[in-house]
Amino acid sequence: MEIFKQTNFDFLGKKWPFIIASLVLTAAGLGSLAMKGGPRYGIDFKGGTVTVVRFQNAVTEDQVRNSLSGKVPGEIVVQRDTTTSDLLISTELRDERELNAAREIVLSSLKATFGGGDAAKLDLSSAGQGAVADRLRSQMGASMNEDQIQETAKAIVTFRDTQKGGLLGTIDALNGVNGVSAQAVDALKKEAYVAPYQVRGFDLVGPKVGQELRSQAMTATLLALAGMLVYIAFRFEFIYGLAAVIAVFHDTIITIGLFSIVDKEISLTVIAALLTLVGFSMNDTIVVFDRIRENLPAMRKEKFDTIVNASINQTLSRTILTSGLTFLTAVALWLFGGPVLNGFSFALVVGIIVGTYSSIFIASPILIWWRDWMEKRKPNTPAGAAPAVATAKTKR
Repeated sequence: MEIFKQTNFDFLGKKWPFIIASLVLTAAGLGSLAMKGGPRYGIDFKGGTVTVVRFQNAVTEDQVRNSLSGKVPGEIVVQRDTTTSDLLISTELRDERELNAAREIVLSSLKATFGGGDAAKLDLSSAGQGAVADRLRSQMGASMNEDQIQETAKAIVTFRDTQKGGLLGTIDALNGVNGVSAQAVDALKKEAYVAPYQVRGFDLVGPKVGQELRSQAMTATLLALAGMLVYIAFRFEFIYGLAAVIAVFHDTIITIGLFSIVDKEISLTVIAALLTLVGFSMNDTIVVFDRIRENLPAMRKEKFDTIVNASINQTLSRTILTSGLTFLTAVALWLFGGPVLNGFSFALVVGIIVGTYSSIFIASPILIWWRDWMEKRKPNTPAGAAPAVATAKTKR
């Protein structure tokens, strides 16, 4: 399928506005990183807690943030998952010892602000099957055997999580539930209460683990670039691989710089997006380079920049189809994916735009510059002729 046929756009003639834009974006991004002391790392890389809470009634992010303000050291980030309406509470912890108290701080703050029962009673909104069984056992151990207690506890937790979305509302909501007797409901009224929220998840990442993850992420990115350089150098020539790696490195720097400029955090999902973009941009560049190699024998009398320009035009439909459809998907994730995928999708949106034009306006001009530099070292080579070594490599 081709959108454009036999196009003859002078891409290389319009390269300078894009090169200047890249230089400006790179300088702005590096300047922002320097002023802020580096990227703004997420909990994954600097250590902290992430608590996922579902509320019975409408609660704003500011209300939750204010309930924790001054109680938890460091930055507090509260985001809403648009797909479930759950709130994600992220707290930054710089000391391993703080991790042990983090859960209690968050839970006690939520309880004090949004309500809860007697501290001695069980919160049925967040209790597991074992905790429910213990309370039933303390009240009904004489009238129920262990199997009945476990089956009742399982029925209560299953009903709460599958039928009520994790929020019972009241203990009376258990009346009529299959496997839960009226006596069990009365017993729980003495031993438990129902909070207007449910803690659906709680994750801890220690600062040391965060530093290791950050180091591993950087190593993975650098190894990916090195591996691609070796592959393209073997498949084409070293300069082709170097041009492709410079273009990909350019894409990565601009994307990370924009994250710093708009004050978005770098998380593990963002690193996954960056690695995805490394492969995407590299593939786009290889397609153009492969067409250049194919055109060298057929257009050996043409100037090298003419060959490159023709190759870009010949792959234009493929570039628009691939990059355009991927871009639309990334935009949909960015707009509707919620806070969990926001960083990932933002990196994809930026990276696809930058990666597409870098294959045309960054990688290709590097090849032409290298060819011109090599030509100056060979005064006997006719001006405009394609390099002999590049032509020889196209023979099979």
